[in-house]
Amino acid sequence: MSDPVQTLTDVIDPARARAMQATLGHDPQIEKGDPLPPFFHQLYFWDPQAPAELGRDGHPKVGRVIPDMGLPRRMWAGGQLEFEAPVLAGLPAKRISYVEKTAHKEGRSGPLGFVTMRHETWQEGKRCIAEWQDLVYREDPRPGAKPTPPEAPTDEDVAEPVSFDTTMLFRYSALTFNGHRIHYDLPYAQEVEGYDGLVVHGPLLAQYAMLLAERQLGTLTRFAFRATAPLMHFETAEVCWKSDGTVWLRGPDGRQCLTGTAA
Repeated sequence: MSDPVQTLTDVIDPARARAMQATLGHDPQIEKGDPLPPFFHQLYFWDPQAPAELGRDGHPKVGRVIPDMGLPRRMWAGGQLEFEAPVLAGLPAKRISYVEKTAHKEGRSGPLGFVTMRHETWQEGKRCIAEWQDLVYREDPRPGAKPTPPEAPTDEDVAEPVSFDTTMLFRYSALTFNGHRIHYDLPYAQEVEGYDGLVVHGPLLAQYAMLLAERQLGTLTRFAFRATAPLMHFETAEVCWKSDGTVWLRGPDGRQCLTGTAA
């Protein structure tokens, strides 16, 4: 096992979890001692850096915790989580991070850099969550280049509409201390990174997928997801569930934005 590259501690503030519930349109009711909903641990373990320590995209500069892959654009491409014990609101916790693996590959759009981070969330001497986070780094887009996204399935058992706007993206960025400019800086998102609008956070899409899976299964022990196409802030999507444990986000034009499996 590799050595940790970072250990962060935090108190699992119930107020932050309630703010997330409100952001999602849910009744804010989490109190001290309550278990967090799945993936709400993303609201904690901030790594605040001074402006001089940020890259052009608003994220902390690479090379300190995340290796420098020599490419400017970052995307959280997917991940896997194993839920071993509940994370309880109001109590201290820590997150230990490791670099699991790195790789360079040549894709259809040019060179790609891959980094897999492993994060372990511990509370009261127990490992509560083991998480693998897959990051992809790529070059700036070529003018006019628009990759063809995959088409989403239409054979779901449950479909729920979900919509986004600039306020929601701002609130989620604030709650997760995510400075990535594609989520709030429209000129940067369009002119530098080539998107049609502000990009809905991949983890926010995964959050909706996990909550739907939890409602169907009663509890989650494992969840894996992969982002397949960006969703813009002005678009309404559908989060879909099939009884075999698959879940996905379908954009308004039928494209698949995220796919996942739950257990």
